[in-house]
Amino acid sequence: GLPTLRNEAWHYTNLRPLADLPFAEPIGTVDGAAGLVAALPALDVPRIVMVNGRVREDLSRLDVPETLRLGRFAANPAFAHTEADAPLAALNTMLAEDGAVIEVTGQAGVLMLASLGTDVAGRAVAFHPRHRIRVAAGAELALLEVASGSGAYLHNPVIEVEVAEGGHLTHVRLQQESQTAFHLTTVFAEIAANATYDFFALNLGGRLARAGVPALLGGPEAIVHLNGAQVLGGVQHGDITTVVEHASPNCASRQTVKNVLDGHAKGVFQGRIEVDRLAQKTDGYQMNQALLLSPDAEIDSKPQLRIFADDVKCSHGATVGELDAGQLFYLRSRGIPEAKARSILIRAFLTEA
Repeated sequence: GLPTLRNEAWHYTNLRPLADLPFAEPIGTVDGAAGLVAALPALDVPRIVMVNGRVREDLSRLDVPETLRLGRFAANPAFAHTEADAPLAALNTMLAEDGAVIEVTGQAGVLMLASLGTDVAGRAVAFHPRHRIRVAAGAELALLEVASGSGAYLHNPVIEVEVAEGGHLTHVRLQQESQTAFHLTTVFAEIAANATYDFFALNLGGRLARAGVPALLGGPEAIVHLNGAQVLGGVQHGDITTVVEHASPNCASRQTVKNVLDGHAKGVFQGRIEVDRLAQKTDGYQMNQALLLSPDAEIDSKPQLRIFADDVKCSHGATVGELDAGQLFYLRSRGIPEAKARSILIRAFLTEA
């Protein structure tokens, strides 16, 4: 079943609107999918395109280097994570039909993974793609993941990430779903010794969106960056929830999440750093900052530390505020219109993340 507000990890995100909607299975080829592809970022890089949870090879561009091997989950379904305490991941495990399988064996450049969603004949649909990304020892990949679409639908992907010793994965997520869509994603990341996982999520769309990222630093000198930004308005709800487990010594983690909220929008950040007894010399940092542009906007922030080692450097913090009236007056006194001045200050606030 879907988690409720009684579940501590979902205390600030109510899935009742999702439970009240009937969803159908996306069957058949979607008309107009080429139009959705045209709205993707215009980058001259290989891309995997999925429509309503299924890989569309006719819309993809698979001219990849030899260091990059691509496959489909439908051809080889396997699960590395089936956590019982992750309800949306369990739902994905039950219903997953397709997804991208990415194996990186060397310097592989940039790859785009686009997930497009749309309703079918006016009916809301639900799809649950399962992706696996494995970066071999010393290999490197920059992955741009884009989620967009039109109409009402539920997009519930699970992404399993493994970065082997000395590997480096840069993972950028652009979530710009339809304003009537639900986007609930879970990213399981395992980072080996001397490896780096650099993650950034930009949440712009969706009626309700959540990104849950449990990351395990499983070897010495491993590094993880879990950064994000949410720019929401109207009645949008955006949630970024992270859990970084330091299971080995001399590891570092960095988290910076910024929120810009207007109208009746609600933002949520829950970030937890866990330091095991063996994880001495841990260096962990997390910061959540929110800019409220409306008196009706809301931010719920819960940074947490759980430390069982005695030789660590860990810190966390949260700030909430509005646009600085003095800075706004300064820009306007230089002849900059108010709307442009507000835009400049908002962009400056987001730049760090």
